[in-house]
Amino acid sequence: MALPRFLPLLHRAAWEFWLPLPLVAALFWTTGNFIAAQTLSRPYNSVNKLPADRQLNRRLPVTILSINAEIDRSLGVTTIFVNTSDSTLKKLEYEFPVTQTSQAEAAIAQELAMPVENVRKLIGYRIKN
Repeated sequence: MALPRFLPLLHRAAWEFWLPLPLVAALFWTTGNFIAAQTLSRPYNSVNKLPADRQLNRRLPVTILSINAEIDRSLGVTTIFVNTSDSTLKKLEYEFPVTQTSQAEAAIAQELAMPVENVRKLIGYRIKN
């Protein structure tokens, strides 16, 4: 007797629409996962490969305004901050595993491809213990 009263309630709730909806959602989810797995596991052979084992040695023509060095003796590293006048490249940051000022000057001179004398004119130090 409870079943006949239950059927009109289901009919008003549009059970014809809601009952298969989880099945359709599960089908879409399974199909989407299968297609994504097939697409992502497919091998891709590129003709133009970028070499990953070589470093690019390209120097940008910038004017260096100042060089600030922060020597952290407890960590054994020197962090170098370079301020430039270029509008697209304002700041550069380097970190070297040295704590001596002469070694830091030589490392930054080599990195920026400029003489050590010019680095000594522009550099300022801050030492942390």
